[in-house]
Amino acid sequence: MDKNRFLGSDGLAREIYELMSEFPILSPHGHVDPRILLENTAFRNPVELLITPDHYVTRMLFSQGVSYEAISIPHADGSRSEVDPREVWRIFAQNWHAFRSTPSRIWIEEIFYTLFKIDEPLIIDRADYFYDSINEQLHTPEFLPQTLFKKFNIEVLATTDATSDSLSTHLELAKINIGGRVIPTFRPDDVSDPQRPGWKTAVAELAKVSGEDCATFVSYRNALRNRRDHFKRHGATATDHGVVNCETLILDSKEQEKLFAVISSGKFSQEDANQFRAMMLVEHARMAADDGLVMQIHPGSSRSHNHEIAKIYGVNRGFDIPVATNYVRELQPLLNNVGLHPNFRAVLFTLDESAYSRELAPLAGAYPSLRLGPPWWFHDSLNGMQRWRDSVTETAGFYNTVGFIDDTRAFASIPVRHDIARRFDSAYLANEVSRHRLSKSDALEVGADIAYNLSKEYFKL
Repeated sequence: MDKNRFLGSDGLAREIYELMSEFPILSPHGHVDPRILLENTAFRNPVELLITPDHYVTRMLFSQGVSYEAISIPHADGSRSEVDPREVWRIFAQNWHAFRSTPSRIWIEEIFYTLFKIDEPLIIDRADYFYDSINEQLHTPEFLPQTLFKKFNIEVLATTDATSDSLSTHLELAKINIGGRVIPTFRPDDVSDPQRPGWKTAVAELAKVSGEDCATFVSYRNALRNRRDHFKRHGATATDHGVVNCETLILDSKEQEKLFAVISSGKFSQEDANQFRAMMLVEHARMAADDGLVMQIHPGSSRSHNHEIAKIYGVNRGFDIPVATNYVRELQPLLNNVGLHPNFRAVLFTLDESAYSRELAPLAGAYPSLRLGPPWWFHDSLNGMQRWRDSVTETAGFYNTVGFIDDTRAFASIPVRHDIARRFDSAYLANEVSRHRLSKSDALEVGADIAYNLSKEYFKL
């Protein structure tokens, strides 16, 4: 692979990239299972490393007519079809052409080259060679998860953890020297959205672990405060909220109790559910202003769009589809309540690119409490980064953003995603210099901030 890939021919881009590449990785938002690192057992095969955990990959295969049964995707109950992983890999190789020009192809080819030293195209005739070469390396001490963590030069890796998680895995990991820290992130979606499957069970578990009965809204809110404190004690610096939209609602205490009683009864309308979610987004923001956990808001996804897939295989199987999202009007109650609070911090993400310059950049360019998250999910690509930078920089600048966030479940993709983002930003900054919008010294300083300092400071890492 070309050492100057994605940098273009500008020598300054290479200089900026060399500076950015020296920084360790900060991953303040991701979904890697921390048990992988604690158990430190070899990845079983290339499929379990590169295909099964990556919904970017599995959704593309499914779109080409490859069933989830054929590639042994686990069912919601934990069972799965028994398929030889080598056969799954061959199916992957047969459909490799479908990934042309996608970020998945770029990331995986980078993994082949930088991690496994394979520098040739993946074709069906070479599928077994790829499988055997990767599989052999995976079963050496150099490829154990803790060793890879050090090799990847990860300083901080944040996971995503449910409201009632004991965080025992994080407690044990904190006792081990793996070269960096693994910290939890509080994600209370399971108890904040009454229309999520298992909401009542999740609230009952919240009551159990917090010591609050959750029979009233005050008790329920106290239980959430208890869990936030628990997460902070285990190293958390942020929360994560995967909401349907950014609608927020201010209710007085009597109205809160009345709505909570209706929701708890199970006999609530769609409007009741909408109001509860909107009320809870404000409550989480108020708690963030109290305890200082950085609030991350991820709206705009129609989750589990296909009900049959969700029923059989569970959530996060590639059927979450972007929808249009409004920020200015919907966040106004929240921002009028805590947006100027000196202890409140929030990062806004979007799947609606039309909101970049119209809503998100102006909001972050005004409120000191807001920062823009980088292109997320479907827009986490070279083209997506270009559109995002072009849309937000003139209004929000570089310093109302938080650097790169990988948002991945695929452990091996963390370093390549950060590296590609650093290459893109190096080329972007060099181009700004060529257009006389930045000086060379400005570009080098911004490069260091994007690579490391912005995330370090804002997420309190």
